Amino acid sequence: MGKSFLMMGKVKLYQFSSLLVVSLLGLGLTKAISIEPTANLTVVVNGIQNKKGEVCIGLYSQQKGFPLNTKNVAKSACTQITGNSVKQQFVGLKHGNYAVAIVDDQNGDRRLNRDFFGIPKEGFGISNNPKVSIKTGTPKFRDASFRFNGDKTIHISMKYRLDN
Repeated sequence: MGKSFLMMGKVKLYQFSSLLVVSLLGLGLTKAISIEPTANLTVVVNGIQNKKGEVCIGLYSQQKGFPLNTKNVAKSACTQITGNSVKQQFVGLKHGNYAVAIVDDQNGDRRLNRDFFGIPKEGFGISNNPKVSIKTGTPKFRDASFRFNGDKTIHISMKYRLDN
């Protein structure tokens, strides 16, 4: 009787151990399957005319607030101006559609200052470098967005006046 009881205990312990291992493996596989792929985006800003201040970059994943409302950015960064070009990398971004808005922030308020008519008083730029004029108005997300599905570098030209 003692030997049979001991064998039953070993079988139950083996069954419990097997169940625990299978459960842990299942949790691990579930976690691995639900992980979304990520990649890095490098933004290069060219044509900076000022030698002081910073270039602030807003990365948007939706049209809401683009390009002027900084509350709706997916990520942002400001980089000290050290020449006529700056580079900023955003790491670990999920794949999707994005648009970028930049400002040559000369007064440190981290937003694009505009005059009474809404015309920018500081340098600015938009991904895909769309035409920005009184006629075209502020670029839309659909015009500035790009598909992001792996490491990518984009180049944005700084503008200090509206296009003709």
